[in-house]
Amino acid sequence: MLSIREQVEAMEARSLGPKACLSRNSKGRRFEEAPDEMRPCFQRDRDRVVHSKAFRRLAGKTQVFLAPIGDHYRTRMTHSIEVSQVGCAIARALHLNTMLVEAISLGHDLGHTPFGHAGERTLRKLIPGGFHHARQTLRIVTETGRSGRGLNLSEEVLDGIAKHSKGKGRLITDNPATLSMTLEGQVMRLSDIIAYVNHDFDDACRAGLLQKEDLPEQVGSTLGWSHSDRLSTLVADVVRSSEDCGLDRIYMTPEVVGALEAFRDFLYDRVYLTQAVTEDFDRAAGILNFLWDYCMADEDRFRAEFDSGVSDGPHHQRVADYITGMTDRFAIRLYERLFMPRAWSVF
Repeated sequence: MLSIREQVEAMEARSLGPKACLSRNSKGRRFEEAPDEMRPCFQRDRDRVVHSKAFRRLAGKTQVFLAPIGDHYRTRMTHSIEVSQVGCAIARALHLNTMLVEAISLGHDLGHTPFGHAGERTLRKLIPGGFHHARQTLRIVTETGRSGRGLNLSEEVLDGIAKHSKGKGRLITDNPATLSMTLEGQVMRLSDIIAYVNHDFDDACRAGLLQKEDLPEQVGSTLGWSHSDRLSTLVADVVRSSEDCGLDRIYMTPEVVGALEAFRDFLYDRVYLTQAVTEDFDRAAGILNFLWDYCMADEDRFRAEFDSGVSDGPHHQRVADYITGMTDRFAIRLYERLFMPRAWSVF
């Protein structure tokens, strides 16, 4: 008699398309494990991400606006959830494996620093060998915790996480170093930028940095003038373009790619690199510099105060793991505890 997992895998094989990455065809994990009795491997990966401490901490990490006071600004967690929603909408329409898309989407930013990309730029200068959030994410899911095993995710999930980052580079790539081995990983890569350009514009308008009327003509006329219209246009374009090429790759039309890249460039010029945003990040960089120097100054003190077996490796790597794991508020409070004078009390 088939186990529940095998029944689910059989149902998956019947319902998904011929180009989908089936759970039962996974290349496996770095450390071999017995299959779960109920869950296919990618569902198990998704669950491991969701139940990890690193995922929970994303709720306290900056997306764009530092330690947002308002309830409706995005954090790294809400960003990851929105990426997953966009990715699953595309994958479902293309009969791809939504569970694999979810696992990659929810796990892709686990290695982000406190204070967003400003924190990353600061730590890149401090850490020997540099720093990149995608590499740190891979370290979290492959090495830290569980006796050096990390979350021990499937190879397809690790590949999607490793190849999701674009920066200001090309969205559609033929470079094998950035082209995911699965269509699901390619879906997630585009879903990431589809999600963040739209929600970052929304947050910038909410913060008063932009008005909805500031949206460039090329973006509005091609993608839509409302948040929902833009998302619908982008998702539909990915689905239709990918179907038109026989699902050999995940594609977008040149017109839509051009508008999406213009949207991204507009946000860099008018939001990410503006003084209103970078002023707070300059202060955040100062906090991280102080914390790095304090932790690095005395290895024995660091082990006694902070390092409860969080990771292995040389001292600088353990300090890097500790600081990159902090939420914005934790980093601020630790800085205040270590460096700010305490008020005198007569009681």
